[in-house]
Amino acid sequence: MLEYTKTILSKVSFDKFLFEKELRKALRTILPEELAQFKEWCYTQFAKVYRTILNRAFSQLAL
Repeated sequence: MLEYTKTILSKVSFDKFLFEKELRKALRTILPEELAQFKEWCYTQFAKVYRTILNRAFSQLAL
């Protein structure tokens, strides 16, 4: 599921609204043990463009 989620986010990264929607959906489906790896990947891939969205989405989780 993690790899599928990464693929989807990469494909929708051209649109910030679609990216945020898919990120929130992904955070509901990612397994808890994969969450840290997913967060690291997201920041590595998208922080230059979507840092605010990432901060908002990940701050709402109970890590």
